[in-house]
Amino acid sequence: MHIVPVIISGGAGSRLWPVSREAFPKPLLKLSDGESLLQKTFLRATHGAQVSEVLVVTNRDTYFLTRDDCQEVNADRVPLRFLLEPMGRNTAPAVAAAALWVQAQVGPDAVMLVLPADHLVNNLERFATAVATAAETALEGRIVTFGIQPTSPETGYGYIEVEQASVGNGAVPVKRFVEKPSLPQAEQLVADGRHLWNSGMFCFTAKTILEEFATHAPDLLAVCEKSLQQGVTSESAGCSSTELHGETFRHATDISIDYAVMERSSRVSVVPSDMGWSDIGSWEAISELTPPDAHGNRIYGEALLHEVSNSYIKSEGRVVGAVGVDNLIIVDTPDALLVANRDCTQDVKHIVGQLKKRGHECYRIHRTAHRPWGTYTVLEEGDRFKIKRIVVKPGAQLSLQMHHHRSEHWIVVSGSADVVNGDKTISLQPNQSTYIPAGHRHRLINPGVIDLVLIEVQCGEYLGEDDIVRFEDQYGRVQN
Repeated sequence: MHIVPVIISGGAGSRLWPVSREAFPKPLLKLSDGESLLQKTFLRATHGAQVSEVLVVTNRDTYFLTRDDCQEVNADRVPLRFLLEPMGRNTAPAVAAAALWVQAQVGPDAVMLVLPADHLVNNLERFATAVATAAETALEGRIVTFGIQPTSPETGYGYIEVEQASVGNGAVPVKRFVEKPSLPQAEQLVADGRHLWNSGMFCFTAKTILEEFATHAPDLLAVCEKSLQQGVTSESAGCSSTELHGETFRHATDISIDYAVMERSSRVSVVPSDMGWSDIGSWEAISELTPPDAHGNRIYGEALLHEVSNSYIKSEGRVVGAVGVDNLIIVDTPDALLVANRDCTQDVKHIVGQLKKRGHECYRIHRTAHRPWGTYTVLEEGDRFKIKRIVVKPGAQLSLQMHHHRSEHWIVVSGSADVVNGDKTISLQPNQSTYIPAGHRHRLINPGVIDLVLIEVQCGEYLGEDDIVRFEDQYGRVQN
């Protein structure tokens, strides 16, 4: 049996702001053990299974972050393939494009195991058992979903109704899907014993799911097929990536796989399981991963407390002091602070919505921004100046570029730099610098084996990140 794990890594995770942002989405969020949700999904997908490759569907703008995150834990060097979406269009187009890719590259009878990148599973053995059952059922021409035995009346999950729910007795036909319920409805669903949480994980052959797309969402399938045919495939760092054609993919319907296929198909089965699953959809869920102290507080980072109870505090460097509070979520990052009642963590997305309306970049990027070559951190900015700390990975280089409205002064702090500045190429060591006037072509290269760290001082009438003209770029970011 050939199983192809398909990891869907998209979505900004607005309920986990201010750590999760559009340019640094939820799957990349690191947990207390140092692994990200994406990394845990990758390890789970390759756990105990004969996997010859892993396909990851992600946004084009987060490709390099996603690739590096997977490669960090890919000790067995499982081949990584990527499908890059030019814009988000929900899970149905992502699954359809993945199925078309698997059918073309692996074969129509290949079993696809579709996993969201932002879920957590604590019992890998039960997960593996459920996957084995699902794969056998998929080979019979069924579309299989994974139902989780509910432990509480959750209102943030959809439900799956079956004739009689039981764990460990194989796949059973799905009677119907139930939308996210109110609390009284959820209590009834859990009490009757016939409803499972809808995990959003699926298993089917490429042939089966494409037949169902052709029946229930033919227009969407046609758009995905055309955008894949017109896509561009490239190789970098041992990975292959296929970028779906932007103008074509834009016409794909923004719809979930549940609405497009699952709720309409008569071929759906569910494998009930108790695998310790959570979708980590809020700070309340994140907080439960940290053991509480005697007062019910859960601390990640450095915090000083006085008469504080039942609260979760996460800090990324600064000391947090709390006095006389109860039942709070406090999440501190270098450029944003969240304070919320633990009972209202699902509503954090409304803050993100307000930031978007105001055009505030805090919803999109962190003060430290990630690039294919490394990172930059804005240390300070004001009228006509900005100061950044730039870190370039060993062997990496920025694009050959030019700015119309700003000049730059680079000072090397550690490592070594090769700098293209106009017609000259110079080498810089720590405490050496160079000045780049506006309009000069320039490039920064790290020729060494350790990180290159430098301070960049920008001066000019406009300092936006869009004031950049690229002439050459090894990461494919040159506009034709």
